[in-house]
Amino acid sequence: MSSLKDNFNELLTRIQHGRDFMQASFEPIYYLIFSPAEILDVKRELPAWTAKLRNDGWDVHRFSIAEQIAEILEAAKQRKLWLSSDRKSPQSWEKTNESLANTLTQGEGGGPLQQRLEKLLDEVAGKKDSIVLVTELEALHPYLRIGAIESQLQGKFQVPTVFFYPGERTGKTRLKFLGFYPEDGNYRSVHVGG
Repeated sequence: MSSLKDNFNELLTRIQHGRDFMQASFEPIYYLIFSPAEILDVKRELPAWTAKLRNDGWDVHRFSIAEQIAEILEAAKQRKLWLSSDRKSPQSWEKTNESLANTLTQGEGGGPLQQRLEKLLDEVAGKKDSIVLVTELEALHPYLRIGAIESQLQGKFQVPTVFFYPGERTGKTRLKFLGFYPEDGNYRSVHVGG
């Protein structure tokens, strides 16, 4: 089994090859797949990996799923209702999670989470040596999976975009989010690790 550092180095090699040889139909989407048990290890390595990318000449843009979700839910109109419902029935998470998921995904342009990622992708499109790191995908549980957002943003990935994916690879293009969701094969990306 290869290490996180080895997988990250392989990912950098693949990004470099993609950077040197961009096909017209190729979207530079990469997944660094790691075991959910390694989530904390990835968080610890991220500052070093970011520094390495910067030292290699990349203009690094980080998109933290956890931070984005927290901002969206903090500003949601329904927040007081959620808090009140939680106080009344703290164990009734099914309806609350459904409402939180709707807040993240519904609306124009696929919902606010997708809109925020699309905005960043638009801002860096065409900027030489930009790279986007999409981190903390585990924060999507239990609301949605990143494949739903990625598929809606088809054609928007103009710079290398790396998704740090906690899960398992079950085939060349099939992944199991967090290791327990049903496998999903709707990824048009390069997978490393897993």
